[in-house]
Amino acid sequence: MAESEISLIKPQVLVCLGATAAQALLGKQFRVTQHRGEFVESPLAPRVMATVHPSAILRAPDDKTHHAETQRFVEDLKKVAAVLR
Repeated sequence: MAESEISLIKPQVLVCLGATAAQALLGKQFRVTQHRGEFVESPLAPRVMATVHPSAILRAPDDKTHHAETQRFVEDLKKVAAVLR
């Protein structure tokens, strides 16, 4: 169902937030930890990226990790913004 909905919208960029979304759309073997912030090939859209779900950042064990994960998340989104310009 998700794929048919995506095909109707025809997005230029698709961002999967978290492992559940990424594995649902990119396959059970897809690992966000290995491909976070990378554009990957997919028939779903010309550009597809997976990154962490924002709630994972909120569960960071300490302030230093929270800050580092927030920065990485922002960098992932900047890559998306750059291809949309």
